[in-house]
Amino acid sequence: MNKDVLEITDLKDMLNKTRKLYGNKIGYKIKIEKGKYKLYTHNEIRDMIDYLGTALISLGLKGKKIAVIGENRYEWELAYLSVVCGTGIVVPLDRSLPANELEEVIERSEVEAIFYSKKYEETIKKIKYSDKNKLKHLISMDSCAHDEGIYSERELIEKGKELVEAGNREFIDSKINPEEMKIMLFTSGTTSKSKVVALSHKNLVSNLMDLASVLDIDSNDRILSFLPLHHVYECTVGMLLSLYIGAERAFCDGIRHIVENLNEYKTTCVAFVPAIYEMFYKNIKRTLEKEGKMEETKKLMKKYKDKSMQEKKEAFKDIHNVFGGDIKLFISGAAALDTEVIESFRNWGINLCQAYGLTETSPIIGIETNENFRTGSIGKSLPHVQAKIEDADEEGKGELAVKGPNVMLEYYDNEEATNEVMKDGWFYTGDLARIDEDGYIFICGRKKSVIVLKNGKNIFPEEMENLVNKIEGVKESFIFGKQQSDDKEDIKINVKIIFDREIMKEAYKVEKDDEIYKVLSDKIKEVNRIMPKYKGIRGIIVSETPLIKTTTNKIKRQANLENLYI
Repeated sequence: MNKDVLEITDLKDMLNKTRKLYGNKIGYKIKIEKGKYKLYTHNEIRDMIDYLGTALISLGLKGKKIAVIGENRYEWELAYLSVVCGTGIVVPLDRSLPANELEEVIERSEVEAIFYSKKYEETIKKIKYSDKNKLKHLISMDSCAHDEGIYSERELIEKGKELVEAGNREFIDSKINPEEMKIMLFTSGTTSKSKVVALSHKNLVSNLMDLASVLDIDSNDRILSFLPLHHVYECTVGMLLSLYIGAERAFCDGIRHIVENLNEYKTTCVAFVPAIYEMFYKNIKRTLEKEGKMEETKKLMKKYKDKSMQEKKEAFKDIHNVFGGDIKLFISGAAALDTEVIESFRNWGINLCQAYGLTETSPIIGIETNENFRTGSIGKSLPHVQAKIEDADEEGKGELAVKGPNVMLEYYDNEEATNEVMKDGWFYTGDLARIDEDGYIFICGRKKSVIVLKNGKNIFPEEMENLVNKIEGVKESFIFGKQQSDDKEDIKINVKIIFDREIMKEAYKVEKDDEIYKVLSDKIKEVNRIMPKYKGIRGIIVSETPLIKTTTNKIKRQANLENLYI
């Protein structure tokens, strides 16, 4: 059942309306040092956005493109919102880009100002002096004062405050056209090939309203920010949703501190990628085995299988306490999550839901909820999103196409690429899926990554990687097709396995590379036995070097094919 939500037309409208509702509630909890925090109310956050936006306009940046790059922090969020809510067009940049690619993105996007954190200062300063870009203003998130032509974000907030108090309402009264491009997002890929997704306020707020209407979250929630903010998944589901529902927000200290931070901030809701949940699952399993509690836990899971989430929570209190005891909702996105992991979490009374979307759809298309849940699916499409399957095969699998107010305006300055994916208002996702009779969507894999065998059968690498990743000691895997002879169609399935040497030693008592290869080879034979013969894995490569991935942990297939033996 969808609940009623606050109607908003754009992000500025969202900030203004929610200020009245949640102004005095805590919006940010920022760690100064261990055990010491600075709290900001929703009123204070909105004031800082107004002041910073006013200062940006006073620098002559009205209507200009402004980039933001840095770690997840509240200064990043203030910068983004001060640009998008009345100054100009925001360009969030991937913080993992090497210097040469960052330079190219800055040139391509024609940004005239950039907010950055200390880590990027040296690179940004060098880029500034190139005559190929339009950069005029550098704004540091870390410095306290204007220095050597570099502005301080803090000082600009103070300057903006003075201007507002003196009667300057240029930013505060600025009007937003919800249909115009105000967000430019570079898709992952090499910068010359990467496309620029043009999003509007309407795209984002439609997604916010839909998410709030189906998810069991409100202003009493405490949300932890972990995934990179430049990615629309964390930006919408984390930052913007937190502000829209008046929740409290904190920032993770890094991957090693996730569990500690979940406890520290009494987190109730967080979005991660599957790799994190799989790590949690393996650690819990290992602990239960070490403590001799595995059999007892399995019996308890069976006993409580059909009980309510609350009853399960009581029965599996120890597992809940690993995450601080307050987790209400875990959201998983960016890739498929192993069904064994989902079922185990839900059997323990932890509401782990899969979401699915793309940068081009702002991003969420479908999400599981308490009411709409079916293992292996990504739930049903959001209330204002239509989904259909195009060119379905005999099993009902085909390309997923969607339509709705969350679908991007275009690929900026790239009509050809836009026309490839947009047809009669429908956006073609490039993902293969099926939709069951109840409307649940099941994603099968990327259309481009499907391996077609000589017998015409389709192999979905993601599906097989999930099976291989269940092998004890396997960190991750990469399924690929290998030509066996001069016959181009004679393709055999191979796998590259990234193993964990410590776990291999602990689980199988093997240390040498050839011993590890032998164990993993035998394990692959076991996997082959449970699959149709045509899906059999015929060759393996083992390595400790992590696969090449995007910042949201998606495997870059072409890049990994080119680096198979590394």
